[in-house]
Amino acid sequence: MHEKLIAYINQHTSSPLSKEEEDLVIATFQPKKLRKKQYFLQEGDVCKFAGFIVKGAMRQYSVDDKGAEHIVHLYIENYWANDRESSTMLTPSKYNIDAWEDTDLLIITRAEMLDLMEKIPALVQMIRSMDERNAIANQRRLNATLSTTAEKRYDEFAKNHPQFIQRFPQHLIASFLGITKETLSRIRKQSLK
Repeated sequence: MHEKLIAYINQHTSSPLSKEEEDLVIATFQPKKLRKKQYFLQEGDVCKFAGFIVKGAMRQYSVDDKGAEHIVHLYIENYWANDRESSTMLTPSKYNIDAWEDTDLLIITRAEMLDLMEKIPALVQMIRSMDERNAIANQRRLNATLSTTAEKRYDEFAKNHPQFIQRFPQHLIASFLGITKETLSRIRKQSLK
């Protein structure tokens, strides 16, 4: 199970982990299984763990006063699931994170990750790379939400994340894109013509 995580770390660093560093990673990251619809984090709880997804799919969402879900993130293999604000600030989360499919994770606490980062420089490099890519993705998503059509947002999403289209139902993708499922259905029908 840890092989995928070690490969991920090595992919995002300039020098591969040593055997000793790999052993530290294996000893620190703990396996966790979630059944479909089982919570990893519930709104109001402090996020205690970050999870690296080895197998499965998850979603992060908020629920508004009318009971509507708003998808913030969709996760599949080789993605990290957590609420960074809650885990960093030790504040109650505004989000739920649950398994959309049966999911295998490797989990770590913030304190454990900070400790590992002091011992393994490659993790600092990996986190920096993840932060940069995440900031770019969030900036693009915000700009697209503010300034592009629903059709263009869907086309970009389908082009950049075809695996998500196959793994998540239309209503979750529509919510992630900030459009209604009816609009997404219309867009998909038009693209098939």
